[in-house]
Amino acid sequence: MNDAHNTAHRDDPAERITPFRIDVPQPEIAELNERLARTRLPAELPGTGWSRGVPADYLRELVGYWRDSFDWRAREAELNAHPQFVTSVRGQRLHFVHLRSPHPDATPLLLLHGWPGTFADFLDVLGPLTDPAAHGGDPSDAYHLVVPSLPGFGFSTPLAGPGMGAGAMAACLVELMDRLGYRRFGVQGYDTGGWVGPEIAALAPDRVIGLHLNAMLTFPVGAEGEMDGLSPADAERWQRMQDFNDGYLQCNGKRPDTVGYALTDSPVGQLAWIVEKFKELTHPEDGLPEESVARDRFLTTVALFWFTATASSAAQIYYEMMSATDWGAGGDETATDWGAGGDEAAGWSGPARGTVPTGVLLSAVDATVRPWAERDHHIVRWTELDSGGHFLAMEKPELLVADIRAFFRELG
Repeated sequence: MNDAHNTAHRDDPAERITPFRIDVPQPEIAELNERLARTRLPAELPGTGWSRGVPADYLRELVGYWRDSFDWRAREAELNAHPQFVTSVRGQRLHFVHLRSPHPDATPLLLLHGWPGTFADFLDVLGPLTDPAAHGGDPSDAYHLVVPSLPGFGFSTPLAGPGMGAGAMAACLVELMDRLGYRRFGVQGYDTGGWVGPEIAALAPDRVIGLHLNAMLTFPVGAEGEMDGLSPADAERWQRMQDFNDGYLQCNGKRPDTVGYALTDSPVGQLAWIVEKFKELTHPEDGLPEESVARDRFLTTVALFWFTATASSAAQIYYEMMSATDWGAGGDETATDWGAGGDEAAGWSGPARGTVPTGVLLSAVDATVRPWAERDHHIVRWTELDSGGHFLAMEKPELLVADIRAFFRELG
């Protein structure tokens, strides 16, 4: 099969792959706790609940939990239980987990997280995917996993410079897979990974076995009749997209640096900014975030953003995509402002229709419109769930694992 950490690259210092372990200095943990202890919250307008943002009472209690009960060292050990590495690709530092299956003939699979997310999103699927026999599965469904921190996120910092959009990220990751010795591989992603994954497939269609996406982005293009004949479910999804409060997207996409100063300086600001997304995008939508994702898991996400000071750099992907004139490998060069709804979305023009076999897994809260997905991608599998939310790898990992297995099994 493929040789890990291809020796052809290890002699070149610019391409060297180096083992990595997370080790946040104790003074940084102490400083975080001091900042949390000095939290200052505004007076809350009574009777508004979550309608205007995170309620002060909820946030105050969550801050107390982060300060007094959340054990970063335990979470750090959990992350460090998986082999991590760093390398430089095209001048960009890349951090990644590389977890080889005990089954030598396993399929290489690249897992791509979203925003607000990190490589830790996939912790609950690593074991079942790499060693299915140990989790009640079939050894033929085994995968060698590569789980990067996308450029600008977590330990894949600093950004090498402007221009790190989905196409540039895709080019870095294709080169990373080559450096690891994986000539042929699958790709799975959601959210930001749902932008980057199709770009990888467009850039290297002869190398990507299949593309599996949840939370795929699709928009109208202004074509005659594209709204006609939408199923009731697709019409409801399109309405949900138009009604979505995209304030965070506009901030990230148009002023990431300005927002980033506040989030980088205030752990409570960073917490509120992220936990609101967990509230809005998990299922059931009317539940608290911890009803869908364990507190310690989403606080791990927040803590990684905090300790790596990546609020601004992680948001740059939104700026690049909203101001892009080139959507990357194989796309038409066209300026577009693809905000979440209304006329802005009519300018959407992504890459030319993909040729790589693509599977879509649609959670109960995601809003992918099937005819538009089939317009843009070579869809060979479509699965709709009645449970689970946007953060499926954390909310319903068993459903994600099952669909990944079924998709790649069908490809043969």
